[in-house]
Amino acid sequence: MGIFDGLMKKKQDAPEDTPIFPVILAADAKGDYVPMEKIPDELFSQGVLGSCCGISPSEGKVYSPVDGKVSQIADTLHAVGIECAWGAEILIHVGVDTVGMNGDGFTAAVKNGERVKKGQLLLTMDLDKIKAAGYPDTVITVVTNSAEFSLVKPVASGKLEPGDDMLQIEK
Repeated sequence: MGIFDGLMKKKQDAPEDTPIFPVILAADAKGDYVPMEKIPDELFSQGVLGSCCGISPSEGKVYSPVDGKVSQIADTLHAVGIECAWGAEILIHVGVDTVGMNGDGFTAAVKNGERVKKGQLLLTMDLDKIKAAGYPDTVITVVTNSAEFSLVKPVASGKLEPGDDMLQIEK
């Protein structure tokens, strides 16, 4: 048996919710990659809430970057939390200060407590309304419990399609 045979057996024998690290979070929107330090909000750009990155969206749809369970949907529909069975806590925050829109222009496609799959539509947003309200529309993806992992780093750049590799997490 070769070294890779053992790895393949381990992966096949692992329970469904047990990831093989590193885990890659997918791009959750279509648009241009935005590194953490360029996100137009200090809370995110300085990593206060955890390691993150963003996407300047070119369409108004946000998808799940990972399999998990919806742990929270903001009343204003601008943010969704996802808990992964393997321990990561993900926050997807649409726009900066968009809480001030009180949900206008946002529609949830999932419910709190719902299990979601990577690539599943989470919410839609009206990019024109966000811009008209004067807010940046950056879709921000945060691993809020980044400190529990040895590494959370971006692996994306340039133009992204939903499902493209975006953030790598190491145990």
